[in-house]
This record gives sequence, C-alpha cells and structure tokens, in this order.
Amino acid sequence: MSLRESPFPNCFVEGLHAVSWGLILPCFWFLDRLIAVCMSTSLERTQRQEQECYLHPLKVFFGFILFLTLFLITAPLAFLGFLLWAPLQAARRPFSYYQEPPSRPTPAEEGERNLGFEAGANKATFGFATANLCLLPDGIARFNNLGHTQRRATAIGRSIVQGVNRPHIRIFVDSPSSCGTLSPSSSLLPGPSTTSPASYGATDPACQPPPQAHSDEDQADGAVPTTTPPKPSDSNYVVYEPCDDTEESSHSPAPVINTNHNSNQQDRKGHRNPPRALRTQGVAQRGQAGPDDVPWEVSSLFPANVDILCLEEVFDKRAAVKLTNTLGPLFNHILYDVGVYACQPPGSCSSFKFFNSGLFLASRYPVLEAQYHCFPNGRGEDALAAKGLLSAKVLVGQNQKEKKLVGYFNCTHLHAPEGEGEIRCEQLNMLTKWIQEFQVTNSKPDEVVVFDVLSGDFNFDNCSPDDSLEQRHSLFEEYRDPCRAGPGQEKPWVIGTLLEQPTLYHEDVRTPENLQRTLEREDLRKQYISSPVALDGCPMVYPELGQPWVGRRIDYILYRESSISKHCRTEIEELTFVTQLAGLTDHIPVGLRLNVFLDSDTAQSE
Repeated sequence: MSLRESPFPNCFVEGLHAVSWGLILPCFWFLDRLIAVCMSTSLERTQRQEQECYLHPLKVFFGFILFLTLFLITAPLAFLGFLLWAPLQAARRPFSYYQEPPSRPTPAEEGERNLGFEAGANKATFGFATANLCLLPDGIARFNNLGHTQRRATAIGRSIVQGVNRPHIRIFVDSPSSCGTLSPSSSLLPGPSTTSPASYGATDPACQPPPQAHSDEDQADGAVPTTTPPKPSDSNYVVYEPCDDTEESSHSPAPVINTNHNSNQQDRKGHRNPPRALRTQGVAQRGQAGPDDVPWEVSSLFPANVDILCLEEVFDKRAAVKLTNTLGPLFNHILYDVGVYACQPPGSCSSFKFFNSGLFLASRYPVLEAQYHCFPNGRGEDALAAKGLLSAKVLVGQNQKEKKLVGYFNCTHLHAPEGEGEIRCEQLNMLTKWIQEFQVTNSKPDEVVVFDVLSGDFNFDNCSPDDSLEQRHSLFEEYRDPCRAGPGQEKPWVIGTLLEQPTLYHEDVRTPENLQRTLEREDLRKQYISSPVALDGCPMVYPELGQPWVGRRIDYILYRESSISKHCRTEIEELTFVTQLAGLTDHIPVGLRLNVFLDSDTAQSE
C-alpha cells in the first residue's frame, strides 16, 4: 500500500485550502515579524555591543510601527481566509507525505534491503535518531533564544545530511589492553571508488545541495557549508589498527555487517579530529562487557547510516518544507506537517489548535501504514499545539520465503510545563494503548517484525524529583531505555540533552567541536546542561554523594523485544549524543544503532 502525498481527498479541497492559507499568510508573517523585531537573541545583543550599534532602538521603533500597520491592514483578509480555512481542516488527513522519485527501482520493494536476512544470515543493523529543533515561527522561537527559523532549518538539514550521508567505520585496536571500539575521524573516511553504488537510499549527486557561500550572519546562526565529496564503495567499514605505533597500519574492509547501503556517503574534507572511543560502562573491551553495558560516545557528527529520523518542534510550515527538500534525496519517505488544526474534535469549541504537532518523520524505508493521534488533555499554552503520537509501519525487506520484513517506529512529544506530571502520565497511558492498537490493526501473518522503537521529546527526565511520577510509569517495563538504571537513576555515563537557553552561544558550546569537548567534562557540562527540577518546597541535593552529574535528559529512544517476531532478538551496537546542531537548537540529538539477530535455524524459514 502506498500513501497519498496530498493530505486532502481531492484537488478541489486542496485548492480551497491553498487560497485560504494565501489569505492568512501575509497577516501571520507580519505578526511574526512584529514580535521578532522586538525580541533579540543573546547572540544578537552581544554582536551589537561589539559593534557599538546605537541604531537598534530606532530599528525597533520604526519596525514595530511598520509591521503593526501592515498587520492591521491585512487582518480583514486573514479573517476571511480563516473562515474558509477552519472548516477545511475536518477533511484534512493529519500529515503530508513526501516521496522522493527514485532514479531506479526501490530495492526495499524488491526485497533487497537487508540482504543479511535474505541470504540466510542472522544479523542486520538499523540506525535511529531523534532531535528537537525548536523550529517555531521566528518571533516565538526567540523566546527560547533561537532566531532566524528559516535559515536554521536550512542549516540543520545540511548538517544532518553531512553527518548521516557518510560511511560507517568501526575501528578496533588490536591489543590485549584494547580500549574498545573507536569511532572514526573524518580523515579516515575512504576516498573515491569505481564500484557501482549500493542499493536502497541511493541518491544522485545532482540532488545534493551544491556548495554555497555563506554570509557572516549565516555563520553566526550556525549554518554549515557543505560540499559533495567522492562516493565510497560501501557504507560500512571495519578497520583494524595495531596498538604498537612502530607497526605499519593495515586497513582491510571486513565483511559488511549492515547492508543498509547508501550510495552517496560523504567525507568531510579538511577535518582532522582524532578517532574517539566508543565507551562502555567502565568496561575496557567489548568482549568483557556485561549484558547491560551500552557502547556510547559523544560525536560532533550525526551517526552514519541513520535509517529513520524523528524530529520534534518542526512547527513552522516553511521550515518543514525546507527540511523536506534538503533531506528528501537521502530519506526518500517523509511525513511532515503532522497534526490537526482548528477545533478538535471537529465541530467543538473546547480546544482550538493553532499549531500542528511539530513531529517530522524521515525514513529511508517505504512507509506502509501511518497513523496519528492527538493528545486530548493538553493545558495552557501546550493546548495550542496538536501534540500527539505518530506511528508508522515501514517495509525493510523480504526474506527468501517472500515474507516481508517490517518495523514499527513511533515518535511523540509530550506535555511540556513542569509540575504537571499527571498530564504526562495520562499521555504515556495513551501512547501504550495507541501503539498496541496500531500494531494489532496493521499486523499480518506473513510478516516478520524486526524492530519496535519509540522516540521523541518526553519533557521529563530520570533524575528530577519533580518527575518521579513519570519515572515509575509502566511504559519503561515494556520498552527498554538504554540510559536508565532504574526509576530516578541514570547510568553513570549518561549526558543530559536539554541545554540552558541563556548560554547557547557561549564559546564552550557554540560549535559542534566545542560542545563535544564540554559534554565530556563534568565540571563544564554542569554549566550548560539544565539541572534537575526539585519538588516545590523540598530542597534537593544533586548529585548524591559519589554519583556523577548528569542533568536533564528528556530526549529518548526506546525499543522493545516483546512485540517483535519470536525468533528475533536485539542488541545495542552504539548510542550517540550528537553535538552537530550546536547553536541551532537547545537540545542535544540522540542516535541509536540497533542490531537485530534472527535465529540461525529459522533465518530462512521465517
């Protein structure tokens, strides 16, 4: 089954919606500029002080008068557009679907995506990532100390492509005192290859963003210039390094363990960072790691070969389109503008949604089914946005017995205000119910389920006393959180993912490399990661004696095994805290690579 790209049932309704939004947009844009001209980010204030700019008060005064006048002039047209726009939302499907036209037949549709399973092998690897981007209308985003939404959207898209679209290299140190697996520096990425491109997810070099010149203002916003480097021959490399510096290094590709190929993996020319260790919980060698040990790292690049990407707070429609255009050649299937608008449920006046859910799902795999649910219990400013759950079923391949290999991916964004844990717990109950219903409704007997993942911004952490109610929710008995030691207790290596907004542009956290170094030092990290929230009237001592300082981790990637096929089991290959979006958002993205094993006796019969 393929999804329709338009969220409307026919061209006539879609045309009416375009006309109504065209009437609303000028008034909306002038209101946005009216707010933006009065709000400055800390970076803009610092730049004005350095430049001794005395004209800013005049700019604010005359800008306010100009945009207020234009807002009032266009308000009557916006009102007419609103009267036409609001009823149309009852006929709108709650997401838009983008599908990149493939330059060749889609391998996943031919059963060629995870060749390891199809050839009788018992392992394949899947990559997931989640990030909160705070892509609100520019005026509102400035309340979070983030401006220039459209330019940030473009820079974020390019950064994600730059990190994801590169080979996955794993380096092993051949020594009895091995420090474990190392993640590669960009200087070790392979050069050009004459072999043919690998299969699914391949993009034509012409589809990649061309090199562009960037103004000082773009660079101040964190825009990352990109180039299109040569193609490597494969997306996965295992490099063995002798520990003795006097020996000659030998680089020999090992058998491919993850066949999630991409034909246009990218190198970062001129970047010379040393290899960084994939660490475990105090265990020197992967072979000695216990069952609960998780290889992890802090990386200045997004993980290579991400298969499914979940983004939150992509509220701005123009920003969503920019992200779609940038990511489309890499992630051929995208669900955006997810959510409902106007009165919900239709015909009622109890809850009016001005913004969508902000969810954005990008997948290399074809989306077979998708469903969205809106949380009905939002309060305050959160009730203005249609926060909820987006569930998708994706086709990842086909085995030799012509059974489809499928995966379930769910993304969400929970209620935000502190001190309202009861609302978040109700929403967690809804998540559990909706996910179960979606999987029961869409499961088929001739399918093999290989993963079930839940990710997103949960807006609570596992160390704040104020979030103790959510920390004990039964969801964590069904889904495994790799960073969690227990209710209210993080594993010692975990890093918080919510940055302090006033310090977003400090030198220690302004660039990906600086933020990476900062997160790796506890004494610096506590200055820039949000601290746990105490209960009202109760003093808090944090951290406890002998425990590390973690901070608020509110961005999650969870997975479970109880809902996948009985002959499958999963193992975490690596978990990554990503600093590539430094200066572009107030969250730290998280990546997860998940190995899926199929029992060797049933690899061909499943």
